[in-house]
Amino acid sequence: MNINLSQCFIAVDDPDEALVFYRDVLGLEVRDDVAFEGMRWVTVGSPAQPDVDIVLEPPLADPNASSADRQAMAELLAKGMLRGVIFATDDVDATFERISAAGGEVMQEPVDQPYGVRDCAFRDPSGNMLRFARSHGG
Repeated sequence: MNINLSQCFIAVDDPDEALVFYRDVLGLEVRDDVAFEGMRWVTVGSPAQPDVDIVLEPPLADPNASSADRQAMAELLAKGMLRGVIFATDDVDATFERISAAGGEVMQEPVDQPYGVRDCAFRDPSGNMLRFARSHGG
């Protein structure tokens, strides 16, 4: 029996702004862009991983949610407390330079962590933490 990752979800408050970041800055391809009941989901992914999708979704994708719940989710998103994603790269320093040159909000410059990983970190336009770590063999 094989179990593989198919999709992961990242909450974004502005899908257009998120699309520019994930497509134009990170270089992910757009796979789907769906609107439903006043909400929008944009699916992106790495061309090197055609079977793994990242879905950029509204912070609270429930049309029946209360305004208090929507406000609470918006506040958590603004604080960067909803999601975190770790991407693998073969060159952490070059990835850092490319993203920071494009205006990415730096959280951590490239560093060799005591647990054996070299990585760096950014916030996406919605406040989500994205880490970029050296891939195995990189």
